[in-house]
Amino acid sequence: MKKQTGFMPFWLCSLTMADIDRVLRSNLKLRHLQLLVALDEFRHLGRAAEFLSVTQPAVSKVLAEIERMFALQLFTRSTRGTEPTAYGATVVRFARSVLADYQRTREEIAAVASGGAGRVSVGAMVVAMPGLLVDGVRLLKQRSALTAVLVEEGDLTRLLPRLRVGELDLIVGRLEPGYASPDLETEALYTERMCIVVHRDHPLATRRRKPGWAELAGQPWVMPPPWASSRIKLNQQFYRHQLVPPADVVETASFLATFAFVRDLQAVGFVAETVAQRFEAEGFHAIALPVPIELPPVGVITLRGRRRPPAAVQLLECLREATVRHGLPRARRAVASIGRPKT
Repeated sequence: MKKQTGFMPFWLCSLTMADIDRVLRSNLKLRHLQLLVALDEFRHLGRAAEFLSVTQPAVSKVLAEIERMFALQLFTRSTRGTEPTAYGATVVRFARSVLADYQRTREEIAAVASGGAGRVSVGAMVVAMPGLLVDGVRLLKQRSALTAVLVEEGDLTRLLPRLRVGELDLIVGRLEPGYASPDLETEALYTERMCIVVHRDHPLATRRRKPGWAELAGQPWVMPPPWASSRIKLNQQFYRHQLVPPADVVETASFLATFAFVRDLQAVGFVAETVAQRFEAEGFHAIALPVPIELPPVGVITLRGRRRPPAAVQLLECLREATVRHGLPRARRAVASIGRPKT
């Protein structure tokens, strides 16, 4: 076997669990973790060096140092850039988790020192963005105006990895059963129907006769991503009427994109009723066509066993209160209720 440069050949590698524990606990420094995450983000030695404000040879030297610690190749190098190996991807996940905890602790200390009340990072899906989350944050700010709230929008494919490494404290959205996992805790808050919307200037909104499914099939649409239960159930409605689902579609998990395409491209949208109601004043018009489908409840996802910062605990309570205040239909059952959060 050809000898690898800069680290022990793989066939000589005999790291024990004790060796790995020593590397993770004692040998790895903060600068090592930052470099690993930067390399994973940029997939290029030069761009990672520029981001870290060091030279490219310095990045190569530190990476070789880390690989010698593990006696494993963590990144492959080529003219096209760098790619994490299977070992590297595992170590990068560890690095992200540690750095997220470091950042959270630093912010909490700074908040206490400045008289603030901490920080909470939230992942938000479209169904929860303009209704539940806005109301929950409003209540939070009434009680603790200096609490910082970071909101990151997306779907579960984007948000769950960030929750798992500690970059998010919780996710608010639809509790898709296909993403259930033993490491996740979910609390169902309410159920909500979906509706079909257009802009008030759309031809379908300006006439008295309501459209049928056949006419809707020929319209341009902005829809949830293919994996979403709402998209699957919507397609089933077309099949039920012996129609092929619309072909002219834009797929997005972004509330802003959905709003913009419905408004500016005269597309047909498929959104939760509270979303349509909140933006009726902005030109959303719900078509009077029943959509008889059942969807998973809307609720909160957290990581099992992780300590929740005080600000996250407060926001959870505010989200529960917002559900009650607005009389949203309570979910009939929780997928795996988290009960009251542990501090």
